[in-house]
Amino acid sequence: MRVASSDRIALSRRTKILFAFATVFLVFVVSVAGLLAVDVYLHHRVQYSAGVNVWGYRGAVVGKKKPGETRIVALGGSTAFGYGLPWNESWPYYLEQKINARRGGLTPVVVVNLGIPTDTARTFVTTLNDYAYLNYDIVCLYEGYNDLGMDARKFQNPTNPEVAHYLEWRYQSPIFRWTGYFPIFPLVLNEKAMALRHGGNLNAAYGTEKIVFRPNLATRTTAAALETASELGLKIEKTFAQAKRGASEATDADCGRWASYCGAVADAVRHAISRGKRVVVITQPYLADIHVEQQTAMAAMLARRFGSDSRVRYVNLGRSIDIHDRSLVYDGIHVVARGNQVLADALTPTLLEIIKKMTAG
Repeated sequence: MRVASSDRIALSRRTKILFAFATVFLVFVVSVAGLLAVDVYLHHRVQYSAGVNVWGYRGAVVGKKKPGETRIVALGGSTAFGYGLPWNESWPYYLEQKINARRGGLTPVVVVNLGIPTDTARTFVTTLNDYAYLNYDIVCLYEGYNDLGMDARKFQNPTNPEVAHYLEWRYQSPIFRWTGYFPIFPLVLNEKAMALRHGGNLNAAYGTEKIVFRPNLATRTTAAALETASELGLKIEKTFAQAKRGASEATDADCGRWASYCGAVADAVRHAISRGKRVVVITQPYLADIHVEQQTAMAAMLARRFGSDSRVRYVNLGRSIDIHDRSLVYDGIHVVARGNQVLADALTPTLLEIIKKMTAG
C-alpha cells in the first residue's frame, strides 16, 4: 500500500513539531536540573557559615524524628538566626548542646533553628505551618525587635522588594511555598552582583553604609551577567506560583499600641498548643525603653490569656545581657558567640523542666 505524497508531508511536519517540542522540553529539564545541582552545591557551601540548608533553616538537615527524640524549634529574626555568626555559634545550637550535656545518656534532644533575618511575631504561625512536618514538640518564640514599629521600607529585600520585615522572609521564593525547598542560587548571584557594584561591600549595597564606589567596565559587565543569571532563576521560580504574603492579622486590644504584636504572639501560642505542642515565649535582651514597654505589655497578655495553662511558659532574658557591652554585642543588637552561650545557659533549666514533665507523663 502506497502512502500518498500529501500524507508523507503531513507526517513529516507532525514529526518535526513533536521533535521540536521534545527538544524544548529536554532543554528545559536539563536547565532546571543544572540549576538545581548548582543550588544544592551553593547550599552546602553556605549552610554552615552564613546561610541556610535546602529546606530553609540553619545547620544540617535534621531528617526524620527518631523514636523517643524530643524536638524543639526556635523561631525569630536575625537574633535567633545568629546573624553574622556560623550556625554553631547561635543560641539554638548552644541550647541543644547544653540540654544534652545535662541529660547524660538519655535520648538526644534536637533543636532546629528556624530563625531568619527580618522575621517578626506576625510570621510565627506561617513558619509553624511551613515546618509542621518536623513533628516538633516544643516551640521557642524569640522576637520583639522587628515589631517595634520601625519603617518597613528600611527592611525591604533588594533581591525582591515585595519582601519586607513583616513578611515571612522565605516567601520571597514561590518554589519554597510550593515545595518547601528554599533555592539560594538567585539570592547568592544577586548579592554577588550587588557586592561587585559596591566595591565588595554588601552592607553598602543594602543601604546600611553610605559608601560611594564607581566600578570599572569589567566589574560592571560581570555584575550585569550575574544579575541576568539571578533574574533568570527568579523568573523560573515565578513560573511555579504567585507571590503570597504570610503575616498574622491577629490583634489584642488590651495591649494598646502593641495590639498587633501581642495579637501575633497570642495567635502563635494558640496555634501551637491546639496542636499539642509546648510553648516558651522569650523576651530578648532589652534594646531600649520602648522595648521594655513592649515586652511588659506582652508578658501581661500572656498572664491574662495563658496564665493557667501549664503548656505555656515565659522566660524574660531582658537583663541577661547588657546590649551596650561590646564584648557581648558586636553591633548594638546581635550578640557574639559568648553572648549566645549566656542566653542558652539561661534558657536551659526551663527547657529541661518541660522535657522532664513531657517524658514522665
